[in-house]
Amino acid sequence: MSRRTRTPHEIVERALELSRADGCVVIADEHSSANLRWAGNALTTNGVTRGRTLTVVATVDGGQGTASGVVTRSAVTADELEPLVRAAEAAARESGPAEDAQPLVAGEKTSPDFTEAPAETSSEVFAAFAPALGEAFRQARSGGRDLYGFAHHGVVSSYLGTSSGLRLRHDQPTGTLELNAKSAGGTAEPRSAWAGRATRDFTDVDPREMDAELSRRLDWARRRVELPAGRYETLLPPTAVADLLIYQMWSSGARDAAEGRTVFSRPAGGGADAGRPGAGTRLGERLSALPLTLRSDPGAAGLECAPFVLAHSSGDDASVFDNGLPLAPTDWIREGVLHRLPTTRHSAGLTGLPVAPGIDNLLLEGGGSRSLDEMVASCGHDGPTLLLTCLWYIREVDPATLLLTGLTRDGVYLVENGEVTGEVNNFRFNESPVDLLSRAVEAGRTERTLPREWGDYFTRAAMPALRVADFHMSSVSQGV
Repeated sequence: MSRRTRTPHEIVERALELSRADGCVVIADEHSSANLRWAGNALTTNGVTRGRTLTVVATVDGGQGTASGVVTRSAVTADELEPLVRAAEAAARESGPAEDAQPLVAGEKTSPDFTEAPAETSSEVFAAFAPALGEAFRQARSGGRDLYGFAHHGVVSSYLGTSSGLRLRHDQPTGTLELNAKSAGGTAEPRSAWAGRATRDFTDVDPREMDAELSRRLDWARRRVELPAGRYETLLPPTAVADLLIYQMWSSGARDAAEGRTVFSRPAGGGADAGRPGAGTRLGERLSALPLTLRSDPGAAGLECAPFVLAHSSGDDASVFDNGLPLAPTDWIREGVLHRLPTTRHSAGLTGLPVAPGIDNLLLEGGGSRSLDEMVASCGHDGPTLLLTCLWYIREVDPATLLLTGLTRDGVYLVENGEVTGEVNNFRFNESPVDLLSRAVEAGRTERTLPREWGDYFTRAAMPALRVADFHMSSVSQGV
């Protein structure tokens, strides 16, 4: 091939041609991104970036099993392509048999757009958003608020080729918008409020509406109330629910559960079903009295993601041998009952459970139709209710119960007699998302949301607000 710049599909094909291993998987990821940043009601920076990463997985058969070697590099030139392939082969030969070894996913399947140019983003993605942001600046300035934040849009076009015949492609757009409002005027303790949105293309987000909501929250914060630590009836907005359930999803691997290491492990003791598949897990157990369904679906409207496995490395819940495996809609919790745990083909074989790879979106459904405002109106009649904005600095305390700790941030509000009457201090919390699901007394309507804590890693989520009668605020925090 010529030394001209090669297209992604040509790079994949050339790497497969160069391979001398028993098996080979090549993933070419074409990245492009555009961003805006602002502070004090004025744009500060903007930019566009582009790049490419190439991952080569080599598999080598041996007398004791199949070994794998994985090498990923950025900005690979034509001259560097063969050394990259040889490095992956050397890594495979130097490693022992891979525990997760499986035959590469077979099939002569080719995406119809596999040979087409990668999708790209540009500053044009903000064509309608930027003028609306300018109007939000003027709106905030007239109301005595300063707006800070950023908007980011990225597109990754992934080209997957395997020596077993697959040629697959997926284009993944991802957009995030975070807006923070602060009371202007240089007060000793400026009030602050945050809102965030996830989007595919910035046509469905309005910074003016977000600023209006932040203005309302800043008004709530004019009255300050100090509360002690304790257990409070609490309304968790969709963003907070997403952060907790994403961590739960990341901690729900079938193998770890079957081996007794997680909150999804069944207590030792056997029983009549000791021999059934997944007997060491809590599959089939009711986790919530509410008819909630936690699910993932590559085709979920507005949350579309890759419909096949794209694994750049192997780990507890992913295997490079599964690259190209089709993904299907999966209910993890079905109407309150634990229905599936994530598995690779390898861990499915170990546990006897169905193959259920992880999927890059998460939805919690089955709640009511009430909005968060409508839920607020029914709270605080028998004592104070807390309305959270978001959570941050979430860390695991105990994997056996999935006890998490973290902080509230950017506004904890007091609800009394169906109305928000002020802002209270921040807290550190100690809670398990699994336990929270069992104690939730109401779920609102499901809506797309941006996880605040995990938004750099996981953005495709749709959640309801949850009302919990006794959320544990373990100590008072000075966090903001």
